[in-house]
Amino acid sequence: MSVLEIRDLHVSVKTADEGLKPILDGVDLTVRAGETHAIMGPNGSGKSTLAYSIAGHPKYQVTSGSVTLDGEDVLAMSVDERARAGLFLAMQYPVEVPGVSVANFLRTAKTAIDGEAPKLRTWVKDLRGAMEQLGMDPKFTERNVNEGFSGGEKKRHEIVQLELLQPKLAVLDETDSGLDIDALRVVSGGINRVKATGRTGLLLITHYTRILRYVTPDHVHVFVGGRIVEEGGPELAEKLEETGYERYVAGAGPAKAGA
Repeated sequence: MSVLEIRDLHVSVKTADEGLKPILDGVDLTVRAGETHAIMGPNGSGKSTLAYSIAGHPKYQVTSGSVTLDGEDVLAMSVDERARAGLFLAMQYPVEVPGVSVANFLRTAKTAIDGEAPKLRTWVKDLRGAMEQLGMDPKFTERNVNEGFSGGEKKRHEIVQLELLQPKLAVLDETDSGLDIDALRVVSGGINRVKATGRTGLLLITHYTRILRYVTPDHVHVFVGGRIVEEGGPELAEKLEETGYERYVAGAGPAKAGA
């Protein structure tokens, strides 16, 4: 069973005028395969900083602490090494990749992770099936990655990737943002299919509880001021829906800037 372990993680962000600005302030978190963890908190609490630090974004500098996946030092890996090791990031704002078709991108990624190219006939069937389950026309495979996609289509494509690549640990950074009710149900269905395999640990980062009505978390973590300030089960998310984050923010000291 795969496990991601984050211990006393401190991260600063590089700014043009202030140098390094502290964002994460001692994060401890363990995510095992088959578990779904929801990270919830207000804007500026550092949730997306956590996601991009795990993925290896160069803008974020780890000043202390550790991140390991199955005992291997994630922080010592390059971005592509992290992906090949089984880490997956669904971005809040997926980027366009001109000149690279969806079909080529996905098959190249699958080959890099598995160490060998998937059999073409099986791959074509799997790709078509994943696209159709996410409500995407299979003709999208011929288009450049995310180029001309709507916001909802980009998010659906992220979940297509998740289902096909079958990572050990997936970080979903506000995957629910910008989705209408129907798209949210479809995307949540894809996440639940991955969850049902029991092979992937899921870290859902969100402001709201609406996606948690479709994807039930095993653990909920309240994230304020660059650290986890409370933990619980699904009932904690409902409590947050009723009371908001104000009492946590008031007790966390000065709010820290960050995504």
